[in-house]
Formats: sequence, structure tokens, C-alpha cells
Amino acid sequence: MSNRHHYLHLDVFTAEKFGGNQLAVFLDARGLAAETMQAVAKEMNFSESTFILPAERPETDIRMRIFTPGCEMPMAGHPTVGSTFALALAGVIPPGRRRWTFGLNIGPTPVDIEWDGGRPAFAWMTQQRPVFGPVVTDVEAAAHAIGVDAAAVGSTRLPVQEVSCGVPFVFIPVATRAGVDAASPNLDAFNTLCEAAGVDNHAMFVFSREPGRDGATVYSRMFAPGLGVHEDPATGSASGPLGCYLVKHGVVPPEQSGSILSLQGVKMGRPSRVHVAIGLDGGEITRVQVGGEAVLVGEGYLDV
Repeated sequence: MSNRHHYLHLDVFTAEKFGGNQLAVFLDARGLAAETMQAVAKEMNFSESTFILPAERPETDIRMRIFTPGCEMPMAGHPTVGSTFALALAGVIPPGRRRWTFGLNIGPTPVDIEWDGGRPAFAWMTQQRPVFGPVVTDVEAAAHAIGVDAAAVGSTRLPVQEVSCGVPFVFIPVATRAGVDAASPNLDAFNTLCEAAGVDNHAMFVFSREPGRDGATVYSRMFAPGLGVHEDPATGSASGPLGCYLVKHGVVPPEQSGSILSLQGVKMGRPSRVHVAIGLDGGEITRVQVGGEAVLVGEGYLDV
């Protein structure tokens, strides 16, 4: 006998339907085993699906598990921001409530909510402080891993580096937006690069600081084929460490650290605007926040 499970379908890091990153939020996942959640996420085939459960710790408001089509995640940005909107729209988060704390696999994760009347307007997710991993010195190998010429990476004069605010990403700078659009990742080459450099092969984040009329700080793409996500239209868990990287390496001056914008997903036809705010105290990073909007696209039931 199957049970019907209600879900909301949102587009996240956008204010317009059919942009941003798709998300399925299952509002009551009680009774679902982990392997069933994984099967459901694979069936939905979005970058991630979330499963809402009762709180397990007193300092949290709710428990949430996050799955890509290939695995469970310790934390993720667009699922957290999108699920905040879903829970507010469903009335689980009371109108006007300013802070909500998710219990994720990585631990308690607070979100600050801005309201427009009784509807959620914007959500800021607080992430862990950054851990800066190794710098990849083989620029040619890094360029090969994303299918671009070595000069496209080397001419940026920025390092290829692993950074994590809970989930590690390898950040690869490219000189131009056209170069970002031309990236075509080679998973075998990336795995070889990561093994040689001693960095995690979780995912590669490609970006350019070339300015555009859209006002974005960086123009970006994220690839995680090893997780069953060839390309992600918006990656909140990468955007926190991206902001930390940009501040650390002087791309963003301290006075602009609270207003960083990553434009991601354009090449996929799903433009996403991911906002990042990095708090500083005497040059030290003290706060990492990733925020954005979300829009409800539809809802349905899945028989499980």
C-alpha cells in the first residue's frame, strides 16, 4: 500500500517562474526511510529535493534532509532558502517570523526571513565560517579539467583553490564570461587533478569577474557530475565559500563584502541571482550569509 506525500515545487534564487534552481519540498516526510527519500529525489530529478521532519533538537525549529539524485547532502543553499519559502507559504512558519532554524545533517542552520505583508520576500541562510583548503598549483591541469585553455585561467592571476563553508568546492577562475560559457568539464581529468592536489572532488565552481550590464560581481557555473548533477543552475552551498574566496583574494574590497552577487545558470537558460554577505572584523571573516528569493511554481502528490 502506498502513501501520498504532498510536495511544493519552487524555483529558487529567482523572482520569476522557470528561472533559478528547481526544488521539491516534501512537507511531511514522516514514515519515509532514507532509501525511499533517495529514490524520490532520483524520481524528481531536480538538483535537490528536501524532506521535512519534526525537530530533533531543542535549538532547532524543524528537521530537514536534503538529497540530490545521487546522494544525501550535509547541507545545501538553494534547498534551505527554497524550503524556507515553502514552509512560510504552507503556514508552517508563522507570518512575520524573522528567524527559523533548520536541523540539517551539518547541525543547526539559521535562516533570517524578510516579509512583504504576510508573504516571504527574501531569506538569508547563515553558513559556517570558511575553511580554505589547498591551492592547486597546476593551472594547466585545472584548465584541462574544465575544458578551457590554460591562459584563460592563468591570466586571472587568481588561485585555483578549495574552499568550504560546510561542503567543499574547487574554485576555478576564468578570464571572461565567454570562457565560463565555453567550459565543458572532464570528470576523469578533474578527479586526477584533485587526487594530485589533495583536494576534494565533490564539485568544480567556474567563475569570471568580468563585469556585465546585470551588475553581478561574478558570472558563474557549477558542475557536480559525481553527485548526479551535471550542472547546477544555482548553488548556495558554493556561494558562501565563493564570497569568502573573493574577499580573501581581494576581488571584493572589504567595504563591498556585504553585497556580493553571483549570476549563475545563464548558460542553462535558468538565470539565478545568488546574494552573498560576508561579515568582517579586523580582516577576519566572522559571518557568511547566502540569500535570495523563491517563487512557487506548482504542487502535487507523490505515491510512495
